[in-house]
Amino acid sequence: MQMTETQTFLDLRPRLFGMAYRMLGTRQEAEDAVQEAYLKWRQADVRSVRSPEAWLVSVTTRLCIDRLRALKVDREAYVGPWLPEPLVAEVASPETELEKAQHLSIAFLLMLERLSPEERASLLLHEVLDFDYAEIASALQRSEGACRQLVYRAKQRLGEPRSRFRPSPTQHRALVEQFVAATTAGDIGRIVALLSDDAQLVADGGGTARVVLKPLQGAERIARLFHVITRQLAAHAARLDYRPVLVNGELGLLRLFNGSLHSVLAFETADDRILSIGIVANPAKMGGAGAQALAMRLR
Repeated sequence: MQMTETQTFLDLRPRLFGMAYRMLGTRQEAEDAVQEAYLKWRQADVRSVRSPEAWLVSVTTRLCIDRLRALKVDREAYVGPWLPEPLVAEVASPETELEKAQHLSIAFLLMLERLSPEERASLLLHEVLDFDYAEIASALQRSEGACRQLVYRAKQRLGEPRSRFRPSPTQHRALVEQFVAATTAGDIGRIVALLSDDAQLVADGGGTARVVLKPLQGAERIARLFHVITRQLAAHAARLDYRPVLVNGELGLLRLFNGSLHSVLAFETADDRILSIGIVANPAKMGGAGAQALAMRLR
């Protein structure tokens, strides 16, 4: 394969990884899908390919659909709620924090779990990669009419418009900072005031980390949980620290107990309230995200 063809793949690799990660929800699965797409690219007669991007996106998407079907049994047997693996990075300026968060937030990726693999692929191709229906039909090897139906059903099942997932960076940052202050103090009233009445907390421990095994609904229940955690840590003279980081492009937190990383927290916010909190404590989902190394640097 000529260097120009290899470079073409490398130039498109971030886009392919973004699609695969949104489809599969973990870094390793996404990287495996992209690597397999590269192997197929090497074996193809690329001189006859009119659009390398469309070809590679199509191949990667079909590989992800197959992988999602294979993962169905594993995810159904998963201990407790399943959350996507967080992509963690150091905090940039407030103006750029949410720049790349559209269609990447933990809340949005979790919503995609409601969709079939084909619905998820169609929606992402249409909404994220701006494929038209002819291109989606070619990628999924279906008719344009069938792809229109897939996108329509996906939007119907997700319900609310995507604008819900584009909070103001300033408001989002303020809510996260206030959350840190309130939970560190163990102040139930202040925590409740930050949460919407129907706020939800979902924690993913993967059966190895100690977290709540079922989603918590309601501001009072969530506030009591954080209050109890703070009291228990204080009773054992344990230190609780939060470190601000970017989680899938949005401001989130690393939570450390006695200086050791316990979990990654992601927030969905709107206006002046926190709508949901996702907690990833499964160690297998934090090492690959770089959270462990980042926590060491931020201590």
